[in-house]
Amino acid sequence: MASAPSRPAQPNGATGVLVLADGSVIWGKGFGATGDAIGEVCFNTSMTGYQEVMTDPSYAAQIVTFTFPHIGNVGTNPEDIESRVEGAVGCVVREEVTPASNFRSEQQFVEWMQANGKIGLSGVDTRALTRRIRLSGAPNAMIAHSPEGKFDVDALLAKAQGWAGLEGMDLAEKVTRDALEDWAGSYWRLGHGYGTGQGDDRPHVVAIDYGAKDNIFRNLVRAGAKVTVVPAKTTIEEIDALKPDGVFLSNGPGDPAATGEYAVPVIKALLERDMPLFGICLGHQMLALAAGAKTIKMHQGHRGANHPVQRVGDTWQTSRDLVEITSMNHGFAVDAATLPPDVEQTHVSLFDGSNCGIAIKGKRAFGVQYHPEASPGPQDSFYLFEKFVGGLG
Repeated sequence: MASAPSRPAQPNGATGVLVLADGSVIWGKGFGATGDAIGEVCFNTSMTGYQEVMTDPSYAAQIVTFTFPHIGNVGTNPEDIESRVEGAVGCVVREEVTPASNFRSEQQFVEWMQANGKIGLSGVDTRALTRRIRLSGAPNAMIAHSPEGKFDVDALLAKAQGWAGLEGMDLAEKVTRDALEDWAGSYWRLGHGYGTGQGDDRPHVVAIDYGAKDNIFRNLVRAGAKVTVVPAKTTIEEIDALKPDGVFLSNGPGDPAATGEYAVPVIKALLERDMPLFGICLGHQMLALAAGAKTIKMHQGHRGANHPVQRVGDTWQTSRDLVEITSMNHGFAVDAATLPPDVEQTHVSLFDGSNCGIAIKGKRAFGVQYHPEASPGPQDSFYLFEKFVGGLG
């Protein structure tokens, strides 16, 4: 039986701490909100978009380690928020947060973190922490900030060890919206802000919100759709009443098998109706579950804006074998070995070969594991929105 790691003494001036469930204690300088929070520690390799990352509901119950050392230089602003609901509970960074130096900034990142109840920890060897996650998997942990430097490390450790973790956890019900919403905003342009594009003459997409990023809805509008967003537990009868031309299955946090307890029966009913379907991330995983596949918890997950994905299979025909640089955020994946014969694998990760896309043969239904709305990240994958909306007619 492995012995617990030795606990380093609290350094002078330490106002923040990360306590891992295996007993490891990482000291640093706290910023943002005070108090403590629990989550799974992951790492994100993006060089930009920290505000979008922190407000992505897919990061609910997670503590994000940013591998890029300089966080805070672009500040924060109301336009770059991906959702008004819970996102990441905290973050870990290498250097002390950089003062904002950007013409769009309206608030310093430290102040924004405090105002939004998120805890930060700086002065951490993020390379070592990232390597630890890569080798040992994403650990459960408590992050804490006390300006006076007062911590009960034993109590924090007990909480970390007592937390069940993300596997088996349905978090979509905690981050979904409460009521139906007619979405109006389109994509953002410098000097213009967010555009509009709704109209009754457009194909009608009902988007099921399992913890969606707002930029997904904007891209659906940009691709030519009229969008109605509904809560995660919307019934098939309620969806039918909206008379959609297609249904979108959003990203979100937690274990797809747990959320699938109520979501998969609805998706199966939509497949039986031959409803056009498009799923992203969690939505993609639950589409696969509805088609008969299984999902698995990943060792470390994929999170960042630089993940290469190759198109495979017959679905993409002339564009087969092209490689997209994609934005990802997921700790669960579709187990490609469990895909039934009528489900084609359409995309694979070039990092580890894991499944990144499916299409159901004989149905107008497909999904991708990555985030084609690219917020933050590259824009190689907008064609997916065009394929979905363009096929509604």
